[in-house]
Amino acid sequence: MSFPPAQPPWQPWQPWQPGQGVPQPWQWQGNPSLLASHADRERAVDVLRAGFGEGRLDQEEFDRRTARAYQARTVGELALLVADLPQGPAPFPAAAQAVPATFLPRPVPPVNSKAVGSLVCGVLTLMTAGLTGLPAVVLGHAARAEIRRRDEGGDALALTGLVLGWLSVAGWALFLVLLVLTTALASG
Repeated sequence: MSFPPAQPPWQPWQPWQPGQGVPQPWQWQGNPSLLASHADRERAVDVLRAGFGEGRLDQEEFDRRTARAYQARTVGELALLVADLPQGPAPFPAAAQAVPATFLPRPVPPVNSKAVGSLVCGVLTLMTAGLTGLPAVVLGHAARAEIRRRDEGGDALALTGLVLGWLSVAGWALFLVLLVLTTALASG
């Protein structure tokens, strides 16, 4: 039985040298004797970086293969440099399981329409001299009760409408009290 001659450690192994236990070539669709482009070299170096990052190559082996990748002339040479490394994500042995509902984001609940109405009425109190204050309060309280009961969204909208509505109602109440007092003082 004849063994291939020993390669001196200072000379890197070249893919065209026979009898060196050549690994299976890279999955390349084209001709292995095709001249390599810069993009081909970069793709091979990316595969080497991934292999190094996963712990498949040590620093010395990574440096040696990277230098050889940048010196490679053909696609076949590049293919041999990465033949013993995975060329992409490893396939899962089984289909991926569905994510349990516990870990899924909670679906966004629908916004309560009365909460929107309460906010609109509350904002309109400024333009209607407070006439929409009372509807804002009524809609706000009804919306907050429905939101708690139905697990809907829009509580902040209902609360804002309530605050603006109550401010409007309080403003009107203060105005009426002052009007009655001034009328009583003026007549009396």
